Amino acid sequence: MPESSLLARPTNLRADSARNRTQILETARQMLLDDGALLSMNALAHAAGVGVGTVYRHFPTIQVLLESLAADSFAKLVTEAQAASNEPDGSLAFERIIRAGFDGQLEDPGLAAILAAPSFECADMHDFALELFGSIGTIIVRARQAGALRPDITPDDIRRLLNGMHLATKDLPTTKREQYLDVLLRGLRTTRSDQN
Repeated sequence: MPESSLLARPTNLRADSARNRTQILETARQMLLDDGALLSMNALAHAAGVGVGTVYRHFPTIQVLLESLAADSFAKLVTEAQAASNEPDGSLAFERIIRAGFDGQLEDPGLAAILAAPSFECADMHDFALELFGSIGTIIVRARQAGALRPDITPDDIRRLLNGMHLATKDLPTTKREQYLDVLLRGLRTTRSDQN
């Protein structure tokens, strides 16, 4: 299937079609917030009050739907990563992007779902991912130089750790989430043996 444009929102939709698209996205977001369940197109169509064919016309796969849901949050994360990559202190830059990824997933379950996926289906999301991982690559180099990151940790390790943190803490109070985040950041720091 060819890659589709994601972030360029359709501008040529009829008013009823645009309303349907918005209703599908809002319903899907609420379903993810309510129970974090895997979405099914049939259940989504029923909950949104539209036909399943209407859902598929707007979003040919669940992955495209999730990427559409998370587009704004993903763009925000890219912007945060770019800003963090310009932070003079490599340790602070690393903590900033870890916190942005963690908080972003808690705020938007759509973002958590696409960061858990191994790849993207939409061309715009591919482009954003290249920007994100480029900035994170810069942050990682500087974090290692500052002793804030072990040498054996990769960007994919960080993605997986953040996904795990999201699953482990999404139902916890803020103070407990902060404790877990502190444990994660401490565990990622360079150890004495890494410096030898």
